[in-house]
Amino acid sequence: MTNVHRAATRPVAGRGEHVPALDGLRGVAILGVLLFHTGHLPGGFLGVDLFFALSGYLITDLLLREVEADGTVSLAAFWGRRVRRLLPALATMLVVVTVLVWLVASRDVVRTTLTDGPWVQLNLLNWHLLAESAGYWERFGSARVFEHLWSIAVEEQFYLMWPVLVLIIARCGWRADRWVATTALVASAGSLLLMITLVSSTDPSRVYTGTDTRAFSLLLGAVAATRQARALLARMTGRVAGAVLAFLAAGIGVLWWLADGVRSPWLFTGGLFAHSLAAALLVGLCARAPHTVVATVLSRQPLRWLGLISYSLYLWHWPVSVLLSEQWPALGAWPRTALVCAVSIGLAALSKYLVEDPVRFRATWARGRRGVLALAVVMAGMAVLWLALPVPAPPAIDITGLD
Repeated sequence: MTNVHRAATRPVAGRGEHVPALDGLRGVAILGVLLFHTGHLPGGFLGVDLFFALSGYLITDLLLREVEADGTVSLAAFWGRRVRRLLPALATMLVVVTVLVWLVASRDVVRTTLTDGPWVQLNLLNWHLLAESAGYWERFGSARVFEHLWSIAVEEQFYLMWPVLVLIIARCGWRADRWVATTALVASAGSLLLMITLVSSTDPSRVYTGTDTRAFSLLLGAVAATRQARALLARMTGRVAGAVLAFLAAGIGVLWWLADGVRSPWLFTGGLFAHSLAAALLVGLCARAPHTVVATVLSRQPLRWLGLISYSLYLWHWPVSVLLSEQWPALGAWPRTALVCAVSIGLAALSKYLVEDPVRFRATWARGRRGVLALAVVMAGMAVLWLALPVPAPPAIDITGLD
């Protein structure tokens, strides 16, 4: 759900070059999530795994390029870029949605919003929801406007830990690409084993939203960014890269059509891993063969533009869906979908052009010591928000008639 530096694309994309097809993949991923959350694509939630694979690939590519150039990784610079990229849109959405929920939403939604908000701010929402036994696949009870941000928490935790491991590898003088690939492969296998071991037949939420059991989606993308994986992919696909890309894209599409959450237990015993592997291969091949048919289609508008606003679109679409459902519960399925998409895309575009891009590219105050101060002010301001808004009391339960 993040972007990397842009550069001209040559016939075969190399490390560090911008690949337009990857923007299109983000667009496909967010479309899948939108259709899933509006009830039209049972396996659209797998778009999150595509986002994970993309993030793992792009972040690892960025880190390995830094190791090649400087022999090390600047954690402060890396985390500073991540904060400037992710926090402005997230903080804006959190504040606007929280105030709006407090003004117009039901007491239950207000309560969960004010309870979940601090955990979103700390990038620990996935573990908070699991601690509260808030099943991801539940379709009953109070809606949570920040529930979808479990995946942002997983990515943020990855951004915190993975650069440290890459730095350790670089400092040890090992061949960075080879050891990064090995580390990611071993950790991916461990993550898969944890998922298979810990999965519950009644509610797979623990393994679906836990960082440890979902890490393989990001790590397989990381493997695809290494030179060893690129070379192996080139040898295996050769001149049939276009056909392999088409096969992978078709296979992922079939999975998105057939998968159905808790009614697809095979997902949690290897299916998600297979999908993440296919997604990582798809990303790697799009980078290797950007002029194949699939990559060319993905490079076209409006998919690329949707990909460029995909982060903010992901942030906004679920709160918009929850609030519109509360205000107009009788709205039909497709009119509701159209309204959710229109409002969410509009808000995402405003976020990108008025908040994200100015802070990321033009705001000098967002860097260096002033950037640290700005971060402290934003974090403190959000903490005050959670404390200042009163949490509604839980509904009283009448037990007099239960004797």
